[in-house]
Amino acid sequence: MPSRKALIRRPSPRLSEGLVTHIERTPVDYALALEQWGRYAEALRKHGWETVEAEPAEDCPDGVFVEDTVVMFRNVALIARSGAESRREETAAVEQALGVLGCSLNWVWEPGTLDGGDVLKIGDTLYVGRGGRTNAAGIQQLRAVFEPLGARVVAVPIAKVLHLKSAVTALPDGTVIGYEPLVDAPSIFPRFLPVPEEAGAHVVLLGGGKLLMASSAPKSAELFADLGYEPVLVDISEYEKLEGCVTCLSVRLRELYT
Repeated sequence: MPSRKALIRRPSPRLSEGLVTHIERTPVDYALALEQWGRYAEALRKHGWETVEAEPAEDCPDGVFVEDTVVMFRNVALIARSGAESRREETAAVEQALGVLGCSLNWVWEPGTLDGGDVLKIGDTLYVGRGGRTNAAGIQQLRAVFEPLGARVVAVPIAKVLHLKSAVTALPDGTVIGYEPLVDAPSIFPRFLPVPEEAGAHVVLLGGGKLLMASSAPKSAELFADLGYEPVLVDISEYEKLEGCVTCLSVRLRELYT
């Protein structure tokens, strides 16, 4: 049976110090952010996902964006090595949590850099953003770990956003969705559907046609509903101020050995 676990991590009290690269910094309300994180986690649980909390990383402002710490393929974990040196301490507690879950652990080594948010998995294809946080050596190491397991790795240039998944994610049928002004190379994807809002480019597949997405993209939600999907909206305004989106806040573990 496929597993339905979601790795999450409580936001650090230093959240407001998180990195921003492509937007202007605006004040973050930590109390509201904590409340929004709780509602995000509850939305996962409500739709059948068991949440697993990594130990808090109190001294890591960006630690809540747990997706960036690891790339999963089946039961195999590749622990990331961020292109942002200040984020590299975030991985220790994630390694521990995944080890307890029985994952096979691998690591990105110097000179490679890789952020999990740069990897979009569609079936056995891994699209990997080559940009600010992920370099060529990181992509080579990802290939070395996952291609022997049957993965197909496709490198994608990015320059307009922080991570590949800041620009695109995918619907359950494999159609890639993105806000076109921020997508560097839409022709790389066999099927690409433009969405009307930046936040509409980010969905988490909950199963059964349900899409977890930000409430800041109502027009995109309407589009997905017209296509027969069921949007599940959450307010993540405080994380959007730090270039975060719904995918960043969890790692969905669908293929653990059970």
